[in-house]
Amino acid sequence: MCTLEQRGNIFYLTLTGEDEHRLHPDLIVSIRSALAQANSQVVKGSALITTAHGKFFSNGFDLRYAQEAGSAEAAMERLVNMVELFKPLVTDFISLRMPTVAAITGHAAAAGLMLAMCHDYVTMRSDQGVLYMSELDIGMTLPDYFTALIRSKISSAPARRALVLRAMKIKADEAVQMGIVHSDHANGEDAFRAAVHLGEDLAKNRWNGTAYAEIRKSLHPELCVILGISDVPVLPSHL
Repeated sequence: MCTLEQRGNIFYLTLTGEDEHRLHPDLIVSIRSALAQANSQVVKGSALITTAHGKFFSNGFDLRYAQEAGSAEAAMERLVNMVELFKPLVTDFISLRMPTVAAITGHAAAAGLMLAMCHDYVTMRSDQGVLYMSELDIGMTLPDYFTALIRSKISSAPARRALVLRAMKIKADEAVQMGIVHSDHANGEDAFRAAVHLGEDLAKNRWNGTAYAEIRKSLHPELCVILGISDVPVLPSHL
């Protein structure tokens, strides 16, 4: 599942355990609950760091849970339900009233990579772990909000093609060159420390959280339309 810890004004969201952190409905609900708690306690100078235990950051939707439904129809119903449950989680991240940093300390695949890309910044270990959109290899199309998130976050058309039309397994140094992640680091500990350092540096600015969230939303207009997020005017607190 996941835990949320607050140290000073920094929130640490951790996917716990040694499994693949597959996005089962229970885990999605747990992450949403943690984000709601953090958002309710935000102050000027808050930031959120997300990471995971083990060799995976997240291996995407829990396909085994879907397959265990029994019939093909029931399995598809479970998969569609996970896609629908994950959509408001993306909304939560895009609307969160503080800067966010994900530390990818292991493999991040499919919806697990989308989870990382919901953050404002991403750090990644270079000694192991890849980024991988597996949908093409398993014969699944992308939900519309996945596609909008990818277009919003990755400006390079060749990088988008490599990720989704070639299903490449992308290492950290390649991910930096493609603009998918912001920095690569020797190992998981270094990637996490870099995320913490960046989060703390951002928090020092003590920005208005509501203004930060609205400006973030303005950077992703297509995604916000698909998510059904509307703009909220924010007046300056001082001139």
